[in-house]
Amino acid sequence: MWRAAFLLLAASLSVSLARPHLKPLSNEMVNYINKFNTTWKAGHNFHNVDYSYVQRLCGTMLKGPKLPVMVQYAGDLELPKEFDSRVQWPNCPTLKEIRDQGSCGSCWAFGAAEAISDRVCIHSNAKVSVEISSEDLLTCCDSCGMGCNGGYPSAAWDFWTKDGLVSGGLYDSHVGCRPYTIAPCEHHVNGSRPPCTGEGGETPQCIFQCEAGYTPSYKQDKLNTLWILLSDSVKCFNALDLRILLICPLCCVLCLVCFSSLASGVYQHVSGSQVGGHAIKILGWGEEAGVPYWLCANSWNTDWGDNGFFKFLRGSDHCGIESEIVAGIPK
Repeated sequence: MWRAAFLLLAASLSVSLARPHLKPLSNEMVNYINKFNTTWKAGHNFHNVDYSYVQRLCGTMLKGPKLPVMVQYAGDLELPKEFDSRVQWPNCPTLKEIRDQGSCGSCWAFGAAEAISDRVCIHSNAKVSVEISSEDLLTCCDSCGMGCNGGYPSAAWDFWTKDGLVSGGLYDSHVGCRPYTIAPCEHHVNGSRPPCTGEGGETPQCIFQCEAGYTPSYKQDKLNTLWILLSDSVKCFNALDLRILLICPLCCVLCLVCFSSLASGVYQHVSGSQVGGHAIKILGWGEEAGVPYWLCANSWNTDWGDNGFFKFLRGSDHCGIESEIVAGIPK
């Protein structure tokens, strides 16, 4: 028995020694990933930033407050092989919008605000098209977490149902009641914006008023819902497909070192350690070269990924992407 144990230990050590310890975001890490010739290509998305900066971007706390679960009967509905919310609802512009969280771990607020904006438009048959304010959610939801230092997406949706959220567009857009006040930065080496230095991260103040010149008032601008649903752990992935088809949900996904290096293709974990939780928005699904994927939107501006969008391995709860799904239906 001791001989078998020794051989097992030796084998484990040989595998461990064979796997190089590479510096995150380095040329060596990118080259190492691409040697696998997997379903995606790695590249350099961040320029002259410290590893801790990417950690701060991943501001989603997992295992947040539990919300009611709604079971939806699909009947004999046959799901399409591919689905893209942007095509299905072309008159809802927020489905095509990519935001920038800047140097702040506010992905939890962005994922929620983006999906809520989409749901309001879809549910109203495009009669109501509004950008829900990430700023209002980030700064005013005390129960959601720690602002730029992380929060719970489920608590964000719960806050919407109870307190409501005002409108608010991108940084310096002067769109809506409370536009985002944290400046965008360059999450990709080829962009024209100021570099993401990793500094900052201080949460702005919660202000119960709209920016100067905007009407109606803050209180009148609030938009909320009384019906919310959550699927904490989707075991039947066809049910998740259906949920996107009907309600366009928000997804929590583990943020990995190499995910930040995604350049193209269908992402799946190859190498690198877990950084933390990262919230994104799922808006469809499909297959690429026979590999099933979720179509997702990130909040690292349009220079990252495929104009801000990306594809992620679907159907096996890869990196926990199917474990914490939050979605709501407006009143």
